[in-house]
Amino acid sequence: MVYLSPEERIENYESKILAPYAAFSSKSRGRKYSQKEHSLRSVYQRDRDRVIHSAAFRRMEYKTQVFVNHEGDHYRTRLTHTMEVAQISRTIARALGLNEDLAEAIALAHDLGHTPFGHSGEDALNALMIEFGGFNHNHQSLRVVDFLEKRYPDHPGLNLTYEVREGIVKHETTSLPFNQEEFPLGERPTLEAALVDIADSIAYNSHDVDDGLSSGILDWDEMDKVPIWREARLESEKSHPILDQRLRRHFIVRRLVDQQVTDLIRNSNDNIVQNEIGSLEAVRGYKEKLVILSESMHKKIESLKLHLNEKMYRHPRMREMSVEAQLIIETLFARYRQNPHLLHGRFKLRLEKEPAEIIIADFIAGMTDRFAIRQYSRWK
Repeated sequence: MVYLSPEERIENYESKILAPYAAFSSKSRGRKYSQKEHSLRSVYQRDRDRVIHSAAFRRMEYKTQVFVNHEGDHYRTRLTHTMEVAQISRTIARALGLNEDLAEAIALAHDLGHTPFGHSGEDALNALMIEFGGFNHNHQSLRVVDFLEKRYPDHPGLNLTYEVREGIVKHETTSLPFNQEEFPLGERPTLEAALVDIADSIAYNSHDVDDGLSSGILDWDEMDKVPIWREARLESEKSHPILDQRLRRHFIVRRLVDQQVTDLIRNSNDNIVQNEIGSLEAVRGYKEKLVILSESMHKKIESLKLHLNEKMYRHPRMREMSVEAQLIIETLFARYRQNPHLLHGRFKLRLEKEPAEIIIADFIAGMTDRFAIRQYSRWK
């Protein structure tokens, strides 16, 4: 029997496990600021750990996913959603022979720049920042890891690898400009980045159903109009005819996730094989998306999205939360713009070098729901 040192195991692991089109840590394009790498952790493991230990990651615990934090303890927050995306991403990455550590690092970092109050908060801040290029949470997430986090004495930000940073900024299609010299629009990101984008959708579509039913906003009978839900419900009744509503809901939501993940893995693997993708270079140069749901599953998910949009996101209770969120963001922005010296600590120190509006947007985007509500309550 041959015994390996821990260093040898780390060095040999990826070469034995990963497919040739995966992003190998040994072939990373590197970091902005050079540093000695760890002998027992790959560069993507270090990136994942840096994200987990960041202040922005901890603050996601008190940021809205769909329901504002004070609505109840059982609804998903931005942090629990992020963890679900990471778990789904690892499952997909392993099945496709991709780099789980890279996929996980991107998944854990993809929402670091999200505002309080979910997409309502983002929409409000984007409107306020139009003359300064707007606001987009993916770009803000990159800004968080590149600049806003202060963890090291030798450089700003977390100094993550190119591939993780690319996965953050190319997480989804966006019209806002970013550094195209560093992240060319014509170059596809890694498959690890592409799968995180789909894992994000799988997580929020399925789990918004869970939270919507739990809250009473979504109606069980109306959900039967959605084919993928109805299929999962009938399956649950066939295998477990006697279940209370709570357990049945959990069964169906698990099935929704499993159906999408399984479809994505099989369809993406077929795409990779049929197009003879044999390297990361081939991935980057391929013109079409390789990691995608099948056409039939895509249609089912579109039907689910339409139902959620009509019955949940436009529900009066959700609209009320959205209006309140917009008012809070607008009030805070106006107050800090009127008197920028009310900003805290290092944000205040930036006032002599940068436009106040950009600093204010950074400050507000980093707030938790409860901190934003507390500040608003002092000034309304």
